[in-house]
Amino acid sequence: MIDFQRLRILEEVARHGSFSGAAAALLVTPSAVSQQIAALERAIGTPVVRRSTRGTVLTEPGRLLVEAARTVSAELRHTREEIDRITSGRVTLTIATFTSGGRYLLPAALARFTAAHPDVELTVLEREPEDSLPMVREGHADIAVAYRFDGPLPIPPGDRSGLTWTPLMEDPMSVVVPAGHRLAGRPSVELGEVTAERWVMGCLKTGEFLRRYATLAGSELRVAAATTDYFFAQTLVAAGVGVALIPEVALHPFPDLVVVPVEPPRPTRYVGMAVTDRRRARPHVAGLAGALLAAAGAAGPRRAGVERPGGS
Repeated sequence: MIDFQRLRILEEVARHGSFSGAAAALLVTPSAVSQQIAALERAIGTPVVRRSTRGTVLTEPGRLLVEAARTVSAELRHTREEIDRITSGRVTLTIATFTSGGRYLLPAALARFTAAHPDVELTVLEREPEDSLPMVREGHADIAVAYRFDGPLPIPPGDRSGLTWTPLMEDPMSVVVPAGHRLAGRPSVELGEVTAERWVMGCLKTGEFLRRYATLAGSELRVAAATTDYFFAQTLVAAGVGVALIPEVALHPFPDLVVVPVEPPRPTRYVGMAVTDRRRARPHVAGLAGALLAAAGAAGPRRAGVERPGGS
C-alpha cells in the first residue's frame, strides 16, 4: 500500500528539485523528507529519485508516482468543492489567464456568463501558461486561457489528467516602431529586416522567440529594454528606446507609434482554453467555456476543435 502523504512529499521534492527545498516548503527537516522518500522506495521496491551534486531528479517510477499524486489531489479538491457546493449552495469558478488575452476575451465572456448565472462567484487570476495549465491539472483553477507559439501544445505528452485544449483564436504579431522610423511607411516587413534593430521586449516568451530567430539568421539580438508588460513596452517604443514585437490583442493606439504587420511566416500566438474532463462535465464550467468560445468568435478568426495532449 502506497502512503499518500509520502507521495505528496515526493511531489514537493519534484517541484523544488531538492530535499532541502521540499523540507522548507513543508516546514520539516531535510532528514524527515529523506526518511519518507526512503520509506516510499522500500514500499515500491525501486528508487524514485536520483541524487547528485546538482540536485534531485525523478526516476521514471518516481515521475509516474508524482503524476498519480497530482491526479488524486485534483480529484480530492474537486470532491471537496462539490461537497461545499452541496452544503452551502454557493458556486465558485476560477479562471487563470494570461494578461493580454484576459483583457481581450474575458469582459465579453464574463458579461455573457454572469447574465445567465448571476449567483456564480468568479475569481480571475493572471498567470502565464506554464503556471495556469498546472493549476487546472491540479484542481486549483477550472479553466485556463493560455497560448502557444508555433511549437507543441502547452500540455505535457502523456498527460493523464484528462486536460483538453480548445483553440479560441489566432493572435498575429506585428512590429511596432516610432513614428518617423525608416519602416513606418511600409505596409509590411520581413522579420529579418528588423533583426538588427534595438529591441524592447514586452514578454519573456517573445524575447525567447526573437533570440531563436536571430540565432537562426546568424545575428545577435540587441535588447534595449526588457519588460513583462506589452503596454509598457509600447510606451518605451513611443519614447524612441527601440522597436517591439507586439501581438494583435495587446496593441494600443499610441499617436507616436506605427504598427507594421510582419510578412508570412508571421509570428502568431495560438490562444486557447484548457479544462479537465471532470470539470467540463460541470454545467457552470461548460457554460463558461461556451461563453469564451462565443467571445472569441465575436472578436475575430477562431480555429474550431478540441486537441488532446500530444496533438500539434
